[in-house]
Amino acid sequence: MVLFSPPARGALLAAALLLGCAAGGAPGRRVATTPPRVTPPASGTYGAFLAGRFAAGESDTVTAADQLLAALRNDPDNPELLSRGFLAAVLDGRPDALRLARRVPDNVVASLLLLGSDGLAGRWERAEGRARALPRTGATAPLVPVLVAWAQAGRGQNDQALATLRPYIEQGRFRALNALHGAMIADLAGRMREAERLVRVAMADQPDPTLRLAMIGASILQRAGRQADAARLLAQVAANGDEISLAATEPARATILAGRDVTSPIEGIAEAYIAMAGALRAQGAGEQAVVLARLALRLRPGFGSALLLISDVLGEEEHAEAALGLLGAMRPYDPLWGVGALRRAGLLDKLDRQEEAIALLREQADIMAAQPQPLIRLGDILRRRSRFSEAAIAYDEAIGRIPRLGERDWPVLYARGIARERSGNFPGAEEDFLRALELAPDQPYVLNYLGYAWADQGVHLDRARGMLERAVELRPQDGNIADSLGWALFRLGDLPGAIEWLEKAVELESRNSTINDHLGDAYWVAGREREAEFQWRRALTMELEPGEGQRIEEKLRTGLPAEAIPASLRR
Repeated sequence: MVLFSPPARGALLAAALLLGCAAGGAPGRRVATTPPRVTPPASGTYGAFLAGRFAAGESDTVTAADQLLAALRNDPDNPELLSRGFLAAVLDGRPDALRLARRVPDNVVASLLLLGSDGLAGRWERAEGRARALPRTGATAPLVPVLVAWAQAGRGQNDQALATLRPYIEQGRFRALNALHGAMIADLAGRMREAERLVRVAMADQPDPTLRLAMIGASILQRAGRQADAARLLAQVAANGDEISLAATEPARATILAGRDVTSPIEGIAEAYIAMAGALRAQGAGEQAVVLARLALRLRPGFGSALLLISDVLGEEEHAEAALGLLGAMRPYDPLWGVGALRRAGLLDKLDRQEEAIALLREQADIMAAQPQPLIRLGDILRRRSRFSEAAIAYDEAIGRIPRLGERDWPVLYARGIARERSGNFPGAEEDFLRALELAPDQPYVLNYLGYAWADQGVHLDRARGMLERAVELRPQDGNIADSLGWALFRLGDLPGAIEWLEKAVELESRNSTINDHLGDAYWVAGREREAEFQWRRALTMELEPGEGQRIEEKLRTGLPAEAIPASLRR
């Protein structure tokens, strides 16, 4: 599930290169922002420049902006400092960006920033001129007609704005994008029949609607008197069942249908910027996506889509505190508020503030009383914290909110199965795993978990081997699955086969204590006692499950207990 529909791959690659070069940064470089702080400038211009470059390389945009802007103040005419300082200011959301943009007129990002600034000041003719001057290749190719049209709409020239978009709506790679923006312009002009027609063009060109298309389209259809079509469009997105789909369910659904999502040409320009940002994000161009999302936020403060995109990039770059702070700017009436709340809970958990995360998720579970997602996220957090009984209860409640389990619901059954198994309820866990496999027969992780559990208990061994052989076919480079198959073969008495697969598992997952321990057991039964002791000692140097270390030390003292050896392999 995505917020936006990406353009063609070639356009994305060109966009990444264009934005990276235009802003003076490396294409695709990672970006993140650390918590706000005052960074003392390094000694001298060159020292500040080096400190800023290093901070940028470490994805610390706060320090990068502090240091590069300090260096630029000392050497204001240095073109490299100007380019890098401008990019750092944009990435960190600094007011300095607008001042510096005027000094880099050939920079595409600066042109986009100044275009928006002109729009905010009501200088729409100048904004249109900037839009027409943008390159017709790379990132700006799909944006030019849309930005020109919004500038014309800003001057009240709605006929001209729709005429500008018409050729691109009738044909072209970005038909849905242009049709949707045409629909928004027509909607603002009160031309509901035209707005409805253009929304339907966008929907026809993109039969699997993105969230933004669904939100904007449903809002327009609702005002055009097509309430049933609006409801169906949101239901299509809500049926995905992921976190993003919460924005298409109650209470967010009521907010979407109550009014316009885009209420002015300025917000239309912000919509264009965030659409391209989402496309770049889908291509993995995080820094370029953040640049455009920051430009959108300058035009539309509190814009939920932009805040979510930037915070996601920050979270992926291990800057959870900064991502959490950014999500604090979301407004409670934003349809994406519920999505943001779940993201905030995940960030709180990452910051070891688990009780705050749990409280937030319980609150959201009450607010979204019919939705399972907050409870699934709650179960996940509790399970990762080894609070398995509590996790199983959360999953119980979540599954109770799913009217009919389908193929996409196998993960929650799998998660509850793990929680049940780890809390001592194996019959319940077995039931969940088997049900998950009914829904999705070729899920390798479910096949592996249940197959290993049966092998470890010495039950259903032939069936376990078949399941694990299938899991290995699906994930041949997964050391944990190779270990499970080796362990099943060991329990079945196939010692050569067990050793072959356990050795492969150790090659794939050399730092896994359980896998090394299993190989030691197989070596011991094969009479390779020195090798067995080596593997056991090696396992002791790794992260161990509770009680595992004591059991391995006992084996080093007395050897593998007879009861741990399959009957067919006992001497």
